Amino acid sequence: MDPQTLFSARPPASRLPPPASWGLYVVIDRFSTKGRPLEVVVDAALAGGAKAIQLREKNLSTRDLYPLVERLLPIVHGRDACLLINDRVDLALALPVDGVHLSRISLPPAETRALLGSARLIGVSCHSLEEAIEAERGGADFIVFGPLFPTPSKAAYGPPVGLTQLSTVRRQVRLPILGIGGITVSNTASVMSAGADGVAVITAVMTADDPSDAVAALLHAVRSAVRRAAEH
Repeated sequence: MDPQTLFSARPPASRLPPPASWGLYVVIDRFSTKGRPLEVVVDAALAGGAKAIQLREKNLSTRDLYPLVERLLPIVHGRDACLLINDRVDLALALPVDGVHLSRISLPPAETRALLGSARLIGVSCHSLEEAIEAERGGADFIVFGPLFPTPSKAAYGPPVGLTQLSTVRRQVRLPILGIGGITVSNTASVMSAGADGVAVITAVMTADDPSDAVAALLHAVRSAVRRAAEH
């Protein structure tokens, strides 16, 4: 697709949902789809109500990642949702993605902000209070905190940090916080009660037989927790 077409199809920034309102952040890659095309799973997740997608493809070359992003952009923006790319500030500069998601080995948030400007979103994965504070000071728009529960996809980041640590971060950081790591419908309420603004998932949506239903169930759990908190 012609880059000009992609840019003209991008929703105005004012129409894009802010991180605090997402409720759910779906992290995607080609290896968690149970053999289904990534585009099909993403479209189903969006149909279920997801408003934010993070593309995490650490092993793809730039030559291969670029056309994948091109294919995903019309699908995501067609539902007025956000598409962020893991780490790749260069592709964020070349394509009309809505932002980048940074890890501890990425370009720091402040330098990323200087390159992308104020219109793009910057998310940061954090595993401690110190990292969360650093992300906020660096100009991040939101953080993803965890892993909160045991999960194979986050085993490389050490044991779960737990909900108590999430509550500590919530008291000291003003940014929207999305909890990640072993998130399910049954434990989402506890994550929200600990101070999260929403949850981030990989397996719970990407490997679900019906990703649309999985998203809808997770969003229902998030919204129910928000309503209960408002009533007390």
